[in-house]
Amino acid sequence: MRFGVLGPLAVWTDAGTPVRVPETKVRTLLAVLLTRPGRPVPVDRLIDALWGDRPPRNPVGTLQARVSQLRKALEDGEPGGRGLVAARPPGYVIDAGPEAVDAARFAAALGRDAADPLARKRLLGDALALWRGPAFADFADAGFARSAIIELEEGRLVALERHAQARLDLGEHAAVAAELAAPAARHPLRERLHALHLRALHLAGRQGEAFAGYHELRERLAEELGADPGPELAELHRSMLAEGPAPPPRPAPRLPAALDELIGREGAVERGRALLAEHRLVTLTGTGGVGKTRLAVEIASRSIADHPDGVWMVELTAPDDVPGQVARALGLREESAGSPLADALRGRRALLVLDNCEHVLEPVAELAGRLLADAAGLRVLATSREPLGVAGERLQLVLPLDPPGHDASPEALRESGSVRLFVARAAAASPGFELDAGTAPWVAAICRRLDGVPLALELAATRVRALGVRELAARLDDRFRVLAGGRHGGPARQRTLRAMIDWSWELLTGPERVALRRLAVHAGGCTLDAAEAVCDAGVDVLARLVDRSLVVRTEEGRYRLLESVAAYALERLREAGEEDEFRHRHVLHYTGLAEQAAERLRGPEQGHWLKLLDEEAANLRAALGNETGFRLVNALAWYWYLRGRFGEARRAFAETLAAHSLASPARTEAATWLTAFTMLVGEGTDSEELRQAALAEHDDPLARAKAEWLLSHVHWAYGDLAVNERRVDRALAVFRERDDRWFTAAALATRAKLAVGHGDLAAMERDAVRSAALFAELGDPWGRLEASDALVRRAEITGDYAEAARLLRDGLRLAEESRMWPEASFRMSGLGRVALLTGALGEARDLHERALDLARRHMARSAEEFAEVGLGLVARARGDLDAAERHLRARLGWLRGIGGTAGLAFAHAQLGFIAEERGDAGGALALHTEGLAAARAVGDPRAIALALEGLAGARSLAGDHAAADGLLAEAGALRAAAGAALPPGERRDVERISGRIRDARGVVAINGEASSPGEGKT
Repeated sequence: MRFGVLGPLAVWTDAGTPVRVPETKVRTLLAVLLTRPGRPVPVDRLIDALWGDRPPRNPVGTLQARVSQLRKALEDGEPGGRGLVAARPPGYVIDAGPEAVDAARFAAALGRDAADPLARKRLLGDALALWRGPAFADFADAGFARSAIIELEEGRLVALERHAQARLDLGEHAAVAAELAAPAARHPLRERLHALHLRALHLAGRQGEAFAGYHELRERLAEELGADPGPELAELHRSMLAEGPAPPPRPAPRLPAALDELIGREGAVERGRALLAEHRLVTLTGTGGVGKTRLAVEIASRSIADHPDGVWMVELTAPDDVPGQVARALGLREESAGSPLADALRGRRALLVLDNCEHVLEPVAELAGRLLADAAGLRVLATSREPLGVAGERLQLVLPLDPPGHDASPEALRESGSVRLFVARAAAASPGFELDAGTAPWVAAICRRLDGVPLALELAATRVRALGVRELAARLDDRFRVLAGGRHGGPARQRTLRAMIDWSWELLTGPERVALRRLAVHAGGCTLDAAEAVCDAGVDVLARLVDRSLVVRTEEGRYRLLESVAAYALERLREAGEEDEFRHRHVLHYTGLAEQAAERLRGPEQGHWLKLLDEEAANLRAALGNETGFRLVNALAWYWYLRGRFGEARRAFAETLAAHSLASPARTEAATWLTAFTMLVGEGTDSEELRQAALAEHDDPLARAKAEWLLSHVHWAYGDLAVNERRVDRALAVFRERDDRWFTAAALATRAKLAVGHGDLAAMERDAVRSAALFAELGDPWGRLEASDALVRRAEITGDYAEAARLLRDGLRLAEESRMWPEASFRMSGLGRVALLTGALGEARDLHERALDLARRHMARSAEEFAEVGLGLVARARGDLDAAERHLRARLGWLRGIGGTAGLAFAHAQLGFIAEERGDAGGALALHTEGLAAARAVGDPRAIALALEGLAGARSLAGDHAAADGLLAEAGALRAAAGAALPPGERRDVERISGRIRDARGVVAINGEASSPGEGKT
């Protein structure tokens, strides 16, 4: 959060959004604290500033209330803002660093110095730009601000004077003379300010005004102060008399006029100007077509005032005559042994822009080095696809324009520089074109596929009139033909996309061309190891390709080709007859990497290898498309599972199995994984049928045990739970026999969850605790999540909601850190359940909605079902029975299709309660009867008890209170036998039904027919 007192009091978030601080007293409190940012202001001073000699009855308490209001305003503006107002003896303090307050930043800038006038001008200009008006403008008459205002306003004048001196040193005489007139008039006796103004007038050729101003000031000093002008003014007067007329005006800049608006480069322009202010040689580097020349023109145009003795731009076209081209641009006849260039530039503050240096690197480097050494006031701005390599050179990498984000709405796309450029040029080439809901997705695709390279975007924009954006986007696979022509004038290398890259290709050495074309087999970039292993490209040649702006080295150390460069390089690879060989090497490398990762994804290195495979996702997909057999898909299976990429995995396994029909252990393993991912995407196929079909193929005991565990684990809550539990028991015995600790822990975790089906809480806890201990020893993050799931369920069943929430929060944090999104969705829904059971309905709804969105984005159907059922429960608790029914019925068809009997039992129980609450006794009875049948098929005593409680509600609503009482007693006995009495958060329905029975029993008692508890059990 940032604070402003250099003008009216203001507060902004870090993102620059204004923060409203209401009420005069609260704003005054903040202003007082900002007179001493970072230092405590005593309580008595704060009270005096707020109320003066009329304090409230309880001044300390009222001050605390105002502090609370201020803290709330800051917290509302930005989370964490409350902590900026801290209590610190003997009062309160704004606990923010100097950079957070504009006055502190101004003072820091004023305390710095720079030897170079241009750097001083930039430093002080930035400092003065912080001022938005008089200091503490809305507290100008307040006593507490008086000393701060005086100090700040004096600093402002000092900064203004130093800034003016730096500009005079740079030759900005006329501008300074005009700008100092008003401040000099406001401060008629400030000699330093008047001296600078008079000097500027004199140097701007306004000698008469300068001498008149001096005499007026001398008379004013005598009349008002009884003093003569000081030494500085007297010396100025003598120098003006001695110097005579002002020097001639500066030469006109020699820069090409811009033909259109520069879009998306404001930050780059300012960075370039800042570099030029600090350094004498700045080179703009970047890939061809990225806009280096246009950016250089803009930087130079905005820097004209900083270079009063001339700005020239030279487009270097002749490789054998670099000095001559520069000499002619400066108006000199030739560059000879007499060094007229150096002579012409010596003693001048000038800027020389050298464009298109990459094909004349050596002569440009030699000339630039010599001129900079001989002409101390010269600065050089160069554009090149690689650095010049001259001592003192500073590089500014010109990146492509920022691509569009994931949000394809027109409003969001307009934030992207590449989109703004494309739309502006397309509208110019095709009148009537605009970015709207219909064109937005195609514009986004074009900008992404052209990597935000301005030349490519501008060439593409010329095709919109003929093709439209949809067809243009579809044809970008043939981009070199589509983006040929359409642009006339300018250098030939900038008229087509192919010509742009041809120009760079021709400048490469043989080894560089070989490496570049082979790198094209990689998708999404590659590591140095992969470049060496697949392409035989060493670090030296990669470094040269990076220097030549044909390869991008990312912050993560990966080497990447822009899409257009990759397409060009792939054509060259085919021309060389090397494509098949290097695609095969690519497949072998990434298959080996996946197999190496598969061994380490079950253990302490899981996070590292997940991240590594994430980075190589594009290369792995590319390898899958090049006939890899079963090795690669089987190696990637657990990675896909952990990342929740169920649909991608299912497609990959289906395609691979279709391509290889010959029986083998690897094929059987792949078929098992296909079954698992088919169950996970939840396409409505009965889980038990899928399991049986897959397991029939296995004959190896260990492979079968792994398959039995996997296929029971992925849909543990669906199908025949008793059969699943027997499968897990068999698998567990094999794992223990083989002393396989990881699979033992996994099987224990699954068995712990299956124990819910028959209400064995002791077994659930025993297996889960043992599983958690094993996974902790193995250091496996997923395993820790999996083992905790049963412990969460047990805590919820027993009503220990605090423990359930703790485990869920820990699990959610671990799942999010590991980017295991289906697991994160389950934990988020679990926290929603706890919030529901503890009465926090708003929080419960929010958590379930977020979990549902996350599950949908990752096609995790089981997590979707869990979240949507939770939304139904929340809606029911809020009294919105229609919404509750919609959510619960939305999943019935899917549950029936996959054999989700336990889920059906629960959903029917909830739908039955909804019918009862609506007064529909018959509907409730039918739903609960169906739910009871499903619960008995599962064998879960808690599910049976829930169905019985529902039937009790239906019976009592129909007037059969004795039967209802008996059903409740039966349900209670089942829960007691399972050691899981109904916890407080789940008693709402039972208490409602019991209350109805008690009310009815009271009526019967009046008539002498009361029954004892438990009578009429069914």
